[in-house]
Amino acid sequence: METAHTLTTPDGVQLTYRRWHAPNHSQLPPLVLLHGAASNMTRWSEFVEQTILKQSRDLVRLDLRGHGQSLFRGRLGLEIWADDLVLILEREHIPRAIVGGHCLGANIAMLFAARHPQRTAGLVLVEPMLRPALTGALHRLIPFTLLLQLAIAVIRGFTRLGIYRRQLEQLDLRELDREFRRRLTEPGGGEALVKRYASPLHDLKIMPAANFLQDLVEVTRPLPLDQLQTPFLALLSSGRTFADPDITRPLLVSLELGEIHTLDAKHWIPTEQPLPMRVDIEAWCANIR
Repeated sequence: METAHTLTTPDGVQLTYRRWHAPNHSQLPPLVLLHGAASNMTRWSEFVEQTILKQSRDLVRLDLRGHGQSLFRGRLGLEIWADDLVLILEREHIPRAIVGGHCLGANIAMLFAARHPQRTAGLVLVEPMLRPALTGALHRLIPFTLLLQLAIAVIRGFTRLGIYRRQLEQLDLRELDREFRRRLTEPGGGEALVKRYASPLHDLKIMPAANFLQDLVEVTRPLPLDQLQTPFLALLSSGRTFADPDITRPLLVSLELGEIHTLDAKHWIPTEQPLPMRVDIEAWCANIR
C-alpha cells in the first residue's frame, strides 16, 4: 500500500512524498527515488506500479523542494535537497536507504552519499550528470553560471515583492511518457521527444522561473566523486543529448564499487527504456541488504 505524506521543514517548507509499504514489514533498506530537473515524483509512478521490488522493500518518492507539490520559491541546491531527504528519512524512521535518482536526482543521490555514508546502503544513478561529461546546452551554460545566479537573485527579488505567477501547470510524467512511447514508433518520434522533454518553455509552465534556473546551476556543479565509498548501479544513455557516456563511464569506473550499464536512449531512460531500466534496478537491488 502506498501512502501520501507531507512534512514541514524547520524553515517552513512543506515537502510532499509518498511511501510504498512492503508486505510483512520488510527490514531491507528502502529504495528512495529522486526525480530530475524540471520534474516531479510522477517520474517514478510507473516504476512503483510495476516493480517487483515493492514485494520485498519499501519505496519512497518525493517532490523535491521547489518542484511539484513541494512548492517553494526560495533558495535551492544539492545540499538543501540532501538535507530535506534526511528529514524525511528521520520522519519515516529509516536509518539506511538505497538512494536512487534520475539526472539531477542522481547528482543529489551522490552528494547525499558523500555527506551521509552511514545512511546510504547503495546508489542507483540513472543518467548522472557529471560536469566533465556534459554536452550541448548544459555544457555551454557552464561559463555563464554567475549570470544565471544573478538572474535568479533578480527573479527572487520580484518574488519577495509579490510579483510572480500564481498558477502553474501540473505535470504527470506517467501519462506523458506513455504518449511519447507511442510516438517513438512513428517517423520523427525521437526528434519530437527531445523537443518536448528538453524544452525550457514547457518546463517554465510547470515551475517558477528562478527554480528552473537553479536546477540548471545545480546540475552543472562539480560533484565529490572522490568521497563516494558506496556500491552503486549506474545506467547511462547511449545518446549524447546532455552528457557523453564515453566520458561518464571512466569517471564512474574509477570509483571501483559500481556496476555500469548503457541503454539505448537519447537521455530519458525512464521514458525510452522503462523495462530494461526496471530489470537492471531490480537485479542490482536484490543484492543490497
